[in-house]
Amino acid sequence: MTDLYDGGLAEEYHGPHPKPPKEGCAAIDWSASVARTCAIRVRTHTCDCSPTVYELCVAGGLGHIRRTERTAKGNRVSESPWLRDAEAKRLWNVLLEGGAW
Repeated sequence: MTDLYDGGLAEEYHGPHPKPPKEGCAAIDWSASVARTCAIRVRTHTCDCSPTVYELCVAGGLGHIRRTERTAKGNRVSESPWLRDAEAKRLWNVLLEGGAW
């Protein structure tokens, strides 16, 4: 099995589909995207077939989730708090399992 975080997936990989938010799930504190660094690496992303796409991003040992909501009025980009890399991975997994939104 290929590790999602190492970028070793084939080009045809389209990303997972997050499960719907579960009742009582945690709310992620989404805020406006701010250019905190000149280089951010996207480790993995959700499938592009949905109007909302999530990306697990890393830079300088920190990670965050970037959310892009595509609407008729254009794209709205927001991001989760920046966390230590391991914490960002945990938040990513919780989001994918419907435990946070």
